[in-house]
Amino acid sequence: MSHHTPPRQLPETDADAPDGATAEEASTAPAVNGTEPGAPADVESADEEAASATDAAAVPATTAEAEADGPSTRPAVEDAAGGMEDGKAPDEAVVPLARAASDDESADAAASGSTSTDESDPGDTASSSARPGWFGWRRRFPRTARAVRVGTSVLAGVLVLGVLLMPNRLDRVTLQSFLRLPVEAIFLAAVLLVLPSKARRITAVVLGVFVGLSTVLKCLDMGFYQTLARPFDLVFDWILLSNAVDFLKDSLGRSGEVLAVIGVIVLLIAVLVLSALAMVRLADLMARHRPVSVRGTLVLGTAWIVCFTMGAQAGGVTIATKGYSQYLTNKVQYVREGLGDAEVFEKQLHVDAFADTPSDQLLTGLRGKDVLFTFVESYGRVAIDDPTMAPEIDKTLKEGDARLKSAGFAARSGWLTSPVTGAGSWLAHTTFLSGLWVKNQQRYRTVTTSDRATLTSYFQKTGAWRTVGIVPGVRKSWPEGKYFGLDHIYDSTHLGYQGPYFSWTPVPDQFSMEAFQKLEHGKKDRDPIMAEIILASSHNPWSPIAHMIDWNDLGDGSVFNKIKAEGTNPTEVWKSAKRVRTEYRKAIQYSLDSLVQWVQRYGDDNTVLVLLGDHQPVPMVTGGSSNKDVPVTIVARDPKVLDRVAGWGWTDGLKPAANAPKWGMDKFRDRFMTAYGPEK
Repeated sequence: MSHHTPPRQLPETDADAPDGATAEEASTAPAVNGTEPGAPADVESADEEAASATDAAAVPATTAEAEADGPSTRPAVEDAAGGMEDGKAPDEAVVPLARAASDDESADAAASGSTSTDESDPGDTASSSARPGWFGWRRRFPRTARAVRVGTSVLAGVLVLGVLLMPNRLDRVTLQSFLRLPVEAIFLAAVLLVLPSKARRITAVVLGVFVGLSTVLKCLDMGFYQTLARPFDLVFDWILLSNAVDFLKDSLGRSGEVLAVIGVIVLLIAVLVLSALAMVRLADLMARHRPVSVRGTLVLGTAWIVCFTMGAQAGGVTIATKGYSQYLTNKVQYVREGLGDAEVFEKQLHVDAFADTPSDQLLTGLRGKDVLFTFVESYGRVAIDDPTMAPEIDKTLKEGDARLKSAGFAARSGWLTSPVTGAGSWLAHTTFLSGLWVKNQQRYRTVTTSDRATLTSYFQKTGAWRTVGIVPGVRKSWPEGKYFGLDHIYDSTHLGYQGPYFSWTPVPDQFSMEAFQKLEHGKKDRDPIMAEIILASSHNPWSPIAHMIDWNDLGDGSVFNKIKAEGTNPTEVWKSAKRVRTEYRKAIQYSLDSLVQWVQRYGDDNTVLVLLGDHQPVPMVTGGSSNKDVPVTIVARDPKVLDRVAGWGWTDGLKPAANAPKWGMDKFRDRFMTAYGPEK
């Protein structure tokens, strides 16, 4: 056999060949299996089996590669075949071929019954180096690769559907809420199917990031509903994230704060990346199976229309939903309202019935009195109405009434509706004092940088009172304090307290009231005082809690070190809603006892105490109630003070009746100034 035997050509039928064989087949057959024409049949069979085995070894890799990366391997095979048809050696071997051998080598190969397959073309090396998967694991483990591929696609679909169906409130997250058909998924599938390859991938990435951002926004909503009983406001609430970080620092320490912030950032990036990858994965999957995807999209779209039209439900849950679109629509509407709110509030800001009232005609009914506006943190209606807390709170209020009566004091109580719930005390304080509905941070900034007069600044305007602020919860600069018309402010660092923090609370309420007595109220030959007192012991997380001790033992506050050590751990308390509610109730009782005992101990004929809650506690305590009512009480020894408000219909004592009058917190300022203005 010659070394110059050309590669086998595609046969042409020869009519003269016996049994239908071609002359070309007869002449080139030895070159195919590397044996001489007279080789035994078993040698030829062995060569065919060896070639089949070699081909079979190449098939799984080619199949796996085709499944994973598309039909990119087919052109190489076709090019090789084309080269053989042209009578030329292929540039790249697809399956290792036997090297052309000499007649002696062919004879040896025939005798041994094998072909020379150990030596391969250089092209085989290049093919082997381009292994699919990490380190060629897909080729080595095709079944595992297929399972991972299918599992990844399923997880991508579950992730996208889960985000589209996920409610933005924890109390609405149920299994049924995820067993629905979202129209948004059908719409996204249709969009991705009609786009060309490059545009499809870019669109998938953008949509994935958008879906990831909406996931983050829903999580923020969940957190805000859990603490403020409302969703996150895209316009005004970003400043509250800084306050949340400060709260973490106070509750967990500096290290805990840093770790929590890092964790949130990492989680945010992970959500965005995973959402984008999931959307791209689904887009590529639909492109590879376009016919099936198109039919499936049409079927699901038809099913959604039918279910939506008929109002089909399963287990009380509507099957066809457009909840995600409605959620985005609501967010857009909230943003539009927020952007337009500034103009509305600006008009309200300049409406003040007392702006032109001469100072000598302001608050004439309280001249010579010490007036204390005292806010009890998180003292909401739930403390009085809730069946599990009411018995203990009733007992505290009745004991308080008895103490006040023994000291010659009386009280009248009603209800106010706060603009916030769960948190945001400064918004409630500003609403109460300014007479404006300050429901968000933008309004707060607007009013505190304006010349709008507050209830406290009107006291200052008269020149008849020294105005002071007792704000133990303030631990850094508070420039807004000047707006409220306070001559002097005592924050947590100026009350003389040397004891420990109680979680968020820097100074226990009893010590704050004693400090007020020593620093201002107890001084001799002083002017009447108007004080804004913001107590902090009943601030979340309500653990550990201080308890009442003998007023003579307060000292510099060091005595509270032992009391804190005996208290409960907030981490353990917050594992149980029942324990949280119990600790909240104890904190409210402590704050009320601090106030009542101070009035009993230091109050006189000129003492007028206005105490109120600033807002309801977090939903874990209120049970998710949307009620924002808080108690408000006026305490005085001089009967003329309470006679001025006799027409308000308030309840006698510290506890307001369930049907006592209820006003918006922004209405109190004008009604109070009217009641204690010049008598008509």
